[in-house]
Amino acid sequence: MAGKSFQLNKSYIDSEEKQRMLYKRTLIIVSISQIFGGAGLAAGITVGAILAQQMLGTDAFAGLPTALFTLGSAAAALVVGRLSQRYGRRTGLAAGFIVGGLGAIGVIIAAIINSVFLLFISLFIYGSGTATNLQARYAGTDLATSKQRAKAISLTMVFTTFGAVAGPNLVNVMGNIAVSIGVPSLAGPFILSGVAYILAGLVLYIMLRPDPLIIARMIESSKREQNVNVQTVSFDQVENKRGVIVGATIMVLTQIVMVAIMTMTPVHMQHHGHGLGAVGLVIGFHIGAMYLPSLVTGFLVDKLGRTVMAIAAGTTLLLAGLVGAFAPGDSMVLLIIALSLLGLGWNFGLISGTALIVDSTEFSTRAKTQGKVDVLIALSGAGGGALSGMVVAGSSYTTLSLVGGILSLLLVPVVVWSRRAKKAEINVQTKGTNVG
Repeated sequence: MAGKSFQLNKSYIDSEEKQRMLYKRTLIIVSISQIFGGAGLAAGITVGAILAQQMLGTDAFAGLPTALFTLGSAAAALVVGRLSQRYGRRTGLAAGFIVGGLGAIGVIIAAIINSVFLLFISLFIYGSGTATNLQARYAGTDLATSKQRAKAISLTMVFTTFGAVAGPNLVNVMGNIAVSIGVPSLAGPFILSGVAYILAGLVLYIMLRPDPLIIARMIESSKREQNVNVQTVSFDQVENKRGVIVGATIMVLTQIVMVAIMTMTPVHMQHHGHGLGAVGLVIGFHIGAMYLPSLVTGFLVDKLGRTVMAIAAGTTLLLAGLVGAFAPGDSMVLLIIALSLLGLGWNFGLISGTALIVDSTEFSTRAKTQGKVDVLIALSGAGGGALSGMVVAGSSYTTLSLVGGILSLLLVPVVVWSRRAKKAEINVQTKGTNVG
């Protein structure tokens, strides 16, 4: 059986037509899984903070659920990255989604027995689904050319929208279903999450064959043996290090700002008399803006460049912070605009940063490096989520939004430094060539 699998995989090395077909097939399968994955991540975002607030009886720790499932996401990102590096995307991604589904089931049980301890553990495990949902974006890039990478990332993210937007808008429906079977209403969305994450994992495990990362590694290995596309090592190593640092910084900053403001918006809305339906609508717009513009964003990242879109991310997040800070708490329209801008800025940052990471890594270490970067992203989100509740409790939602908007401006000096460093390296290399 292993011999047949090896021969099947080997048949892709010399056939560009087969590679193109597998690339398209991979995008379709990953996109299908992302529909379920998007529905799975919505529960924690929409009702996680409110559930904790209800069980703990205070706002000060309302950001803790986001921090916990984001910490769980950090741990899972490392494991999923290593599993993918060793066994392929299929094994790593399927395992991550199924574990996330088990975490959602744990949250439901915790709500039924009113156990805060079990709730926290389950939210940590539930974070595995969030990490896997993000790492799935890399699977589409394994067989993509350098001019297709951002578009490949964006396509899988677009399909996340269908589930991610539907999830928050099913809050009331799932709440009613939960009550009808004797489960607390706020645990209802986690029923959807559990089913959705497990289905996403099964789709990938059953259908993602042959594995795109394994095939890509075999193709790259074959090219190296034939001395195709050999480049100077010293320059590439510097380029890779800087690209990884800049890409990671872009995604970390956008994650901190997005998670912090998003986490406290449902609590802020409840304080101003909005019901769960209104919260679900605002979060639905937010998640839609996180994923739906991806096709256009991918085209712009490939066309205009990674650094231009990173600056656009910082500017958009600043606008989101300003609108959120000065919008009246009872204004649904302005809250929708603020959260939509927040999602859009995150989208710009994630796709431009991800493209930089893919550009700057080789197949021999790519999945492992991607996992490590996603750990940083998840930890930064955990920090943003945990601190957001304390900032609002100690000051206000306005302060949180303003601080988040100002923090996003740090993206500008980061990308300016990157461009100047790149130009300096090119000049040094050119002078060395001329002297030689």
